[in-house]
Order: sequence, then structure tokens, then C-alpha cells
Amino acid sequence: MGRSAGYGLAALLHSNRMRSTSTSQIIHLAWPVLIAQLALMANAVIDTAMAGRLSAIDLASVGIAASITATVLMSLISVLLALPPIIAHLYGSSRHEEVGREIHQSVWIALALALIAILVLCFPGPLIGISHLEPLVEEKVRAYLFASAFGVPATFALRIFIGFSTGIGRPRPVMFFNLLSLSIKIPLNMVFMHGLLGAPEMGGPGCAVATALDAWLMAMLAWSWCLRNDGYSQFRIGLPVALPDLKAIRDFLKLGLPIALTFIADVTAFTFMALFIARLGPMVSAAHQIAANLAALAFMVPLALGNATSVLVGQNMGAGQKENARRTARAGIRLGMLMGIALCSLFWFGAPRIAALYTTDLDVQKRAIPLIMLVALYHLGDALQAVAVNALRGYKKSVVPMLIYAILLWGPGLGGGVLLGLTDYLGPARGASGFWISAIASLWLVAALVTIYLNAVSRKHA
Repeated sequence: MGRSAGYGLAALLHSNRMRSTSTSQIIHLAWPVLIAQLALMANAVIDTAMAGRLSAIDLASVGIAASITATVLMSLISVLLALPPIIAHLYGSSRHEEVGREIHQSVWIALALALIAILVLCFPGPLIGISHLEPLVEEKVRAYLFASAFGVPATFALRIFIGFSTGIGRPRPVMFFNLLSLSIKIPLNMVFMHGLLGAPEMGGPGCAVATALDAWLMAMLAWSWCLRNDGYSQFRIGLPVALPDLKAIRDFLKLGLPIALTFIADVTAFTFMALFIARLGPMVSAAHQIAANLAALAFMVPLALGNATSVLVGQNMGAGQKENARRTARAGIRLGMLMGIALCSLFWFGAPRIAALYTTDLDVQKRAIPLIMLVALYHLGDALQAVAVNALRGYKKSVVPMLIYAILLWGPGLGGGVLLGLTDYLGPARGASGFWISAIASLWLVAALVTIYLNAVSRKHA
């Protein structure tokens, strides 16, 4: 009996030690990713702030054009989110020489996607036509989009570098180059927005020129460093570039396309939510923008944890350590929920102060406070789904999550928001709160279903 108890205690201690190891590994990978993501968000904040100091027309044109650019690029570039789990599997199984081949295949995919993005940005008529812009605003929007097109190839090249470095568990170079990019953004903006050092004075569209130039500079620096670094030589990523392999490309797209469609479902549901709320007037729309920005900022934390969990799950699966993969997925969810509860408490109890940080308009503050409290509940579901769906990508599972997101976020999420917020079918119209209540319910349902599916997948493999 004593021996049995001793074995039980040893097993418990071993389980706790492994759990602690998984958690520390996730944190070790996640914090550089988080800093890198915040640096990217800061670029958009800088553009908005500097354009706002020029004129209302420049601010409006930068906001509209940046939104179009981000939607086009991220909808296409999200296909490359398949790269980290693919690389992680190869790295975990010590098939280092095959990593370079996958990188080369991703280059061919990126070239095709980049061409589509360039064409859309250079000929944006259908997208601009939806907005019915004033002539001065439209002129600047078109100039911004045209300038953005020149940075597209560099943006895709950077995405491949990020996916590669993340997949082999080395996110710190990504953090370094993102911070370097952020450090030169303001000087570049000043040069092209204000016409310094002999450059033309372009106003708001100068932001796009600066961003494109910044992207090219970072892409060249990142890949030059990568190709010269001895730690990366084992992956055979240098020339000659492998010819297109239809089977490898098909396998890549089999994982990447559902990931992209999942992203599009999420982003478009959120975007249309903002468009519907805009019907309720500028004050309500402003309050919603505060809540939406806060939700996007908070999402960076579980997203970083999810990316780290995905890589570690993929590496464990590649190494055949399937029980470790399951343990890592669970550790990621526990960590994500703990951080989610902390942020939820901050938003719930600090809503008045947070609203005051965003605006001095008392009417907007009053409208934003209840929405910020709803963001607290929204973020808990967001934290759970972000980690769970990324862990599933570590298992190379993306089709079922795509269906869950598309059906629930567009159906009960957006459709329910219209019913609750703009109609009296389910009682008096609740305005912006109705949209957020519906978004919370649908996101929690998404999180529950994705987590259940993750549990089934991890149990089957383990």
C-alpha cells in the first residue's frame, strides 16, 4: 500500500513538473511575439495620430485607406499562417533539411497572393465605390492604396520570415525587427508627409510610402541576417530556390485556406458590426470604436499565447511526443484563461477610467462605459477561442474551426446583433449593446465548440 502511494505521489509530482515546464515554454515563446504584435499595432496608431495633425481630410483618408489595405492584405496573407505549424512539425521531427523546401514553396504561394493584392490596391474602384467618398478624400485614398501596393512583396516576404522563425521556436528576431521597424516609422512619416529632405509633401498618403519603404528595408535586413546566421544554415533556405511542387503547395493550401477563411469570417463580422452601429449616430459609433479598439488590444495577449502553443504542439507532434502536445494545449488554455480573467477584471472595474483615457467627451464616455464592461465578458471568450484554435493549427486541423466560425459569427453573432441592436423583434432595440451581447454569446459558443473539438483531437492523438 505504501509503495502504491509512493508511485502515486511520484506520478503526481511528475505531472506537475511537466505542466510547469509546458507553461514556462509557452511564456518563453509568447512574450517576444506579444511585443512584436504590439509594435505592429503601434504603427497604425502613429499613422492615425500624425494624419490627424494635418487635416480632417488626411485623417479620414488614412483611416479609410488603411482599413482597406489591412483587410486586403490580411485576408490574403493569412493563408501563410499555415507556415508555422508546418515548420514546427518538421523541426520537431528533426527533418531540418525539408524546412528550406517548405519555405521555397511558401514563396511561390506568396508571389501569387501578392499579385492579387497589388491588383486590388492599384484598381480599388469597387471598394471605394461602396463608401461614396468626397473627391478630395477619394484622391488621397487612391494615392495611399497605390503607394501601399509597392510594399506588398516586402510584406509577404516578412510574413514568411515571421512564420519560419516562429515555427522553429525563435521569435526574438521577429520582435527585434518589428521594434526596429517601429523606431524608424515616425522619421519616415515626417519625411514623406511633410516633404522633408527633398521628398515631395504628400500628406496622408505619405504614411503609405513610409510603410512600404519600411517594409522593404526590414525584409532585406531580416533575410540578409537570416541567410548569414549559422544557426539557420541547417535549414537550407538559401539559393537555389526549389521549383514549385504541386503536392507540397496543395498540402500547404489545405491547411492555409481554411485558416484564411476563418480569419475573414472573424474580421468581416466585426467590420459589419461597426458599419451597422454607425447607423446609430456618431456618438454611439465613437463609443463603439473605443470598445472595439480595447478588444483588439486585449486580443494581442491570447493571440501571442496561442501562437506559442501552436508551435509547441506542432513540435511535439513532429517529435512523436503526442502526450506532451496534449499537455501543452491544456497549459496554453489555462494560461490564456488566467490572463483573460485578469484583463476582464481590469476592464470591468476600471471602465470609467479607461473611457476617460480615450476621450474627454462626457457623452461618449457615458456611452462607452457599459460597452467596455461588455468587452470584459467578450474577452474571456476571445481568450479561450484564440488559444484553442491556434492549438488546433498545431495539430494541422483547420477545416472544422472554419465552419464553426463562419456559421456562428455570421449567423447568431452578426444576425443576432442586428435583431437585438436595430429591431424590436426580441424586445426594445438595445443599440450598440445589443450587438455586443450577441457577439459575446456567439463567441462563447465558438470558444466552447472549438475547445471541445481540440479536446477530442488531442485525446485521439494521445
